Amino acid sequence: MTTLIELKGVNASYNGDPVLEDVNLKIKESDFIGVIGPNGGGKTTLLKVILGLIKPVSGEIVFNIDKIRRNMIGYLPQIAEGDNNFPVSVRDVVLSGLMIIKGHNARMNREDRIKADIVLKELGIYHLRNKSLNNLSGGELQRVYLCRALIGSPKLLLLDEPGNYVDTSFEQGFYDKLKELNKTVTLMMVSHDVGTISAFVKSFACVNRKLHFHDSGRITTEQLKAYDCPIQLIAHGDVPHTVLKTH
Repeated sequence: MTTLIELKGVNASYNGDPVLEDVNLKIKESDFIGVIGPNGGGKTTLLKVILGLIKPVSGEIVFNIDKIRRNMIGYLPQIAEGDNNFPVSVRDVVLSGLMIIKGHNARMNREDRIKADIVLKELGIYHLRNKSLNNLSGGELQRVYLCRALIGSPKLLLLDEPGNYVDTSFEQGFYDKLKELNKTVTLMMVSHDVGTISAFVKSFACVNRKLHFHDSGRITTEQLKAYDCPIQLIAHGDVPHTVLKTH
């Protein structure tokens, strides 16, 4: 697979405190990377470094210019309480995802609105297009922001804890949608719900300051220990579930 982005010896910090140390990673075309690790281990920082929202202290981020630029990256951030306190319509939020391509002062035209309606229909929330953001549930809000991330037809989609607000009725459809997207879009997803995502991802990046890459969607507790990645055991089966360590 062609490498889209390569991180070489990347170090990042907050207020002088190290968060990522000597991170090396190749993000390859068509991969679906599950990013796992403990709270505070640097998972969200990793995404923000790739997006250019955080500048590394040292190291290098190399883009395959023939394949991808930063404006070809879609981003679904963590949805926090209060993120819907804006009297703006769902369609306008989705259209805002085109600003990185068209510019912040660009006017949206009929073709843009058609694009917005297409992704709203694909995510099953077209009926909410004229609804105000502050009248949505957490699950609906998550879908709106996913539409915003997708409207620009990204080549790489970064998702930070997307399962936090996905309602039960949409959960299976959400992951099926990601699997379908992965046919044309490279995905990188931070999640604590490892039991569920292990049925969909193709590889794992275990992040606990340092990053250990596992080139498979199946990973054992022994490998996790070797990677210094203290998370709960992943179990495969027809019903996603988690097996707790003896305690």
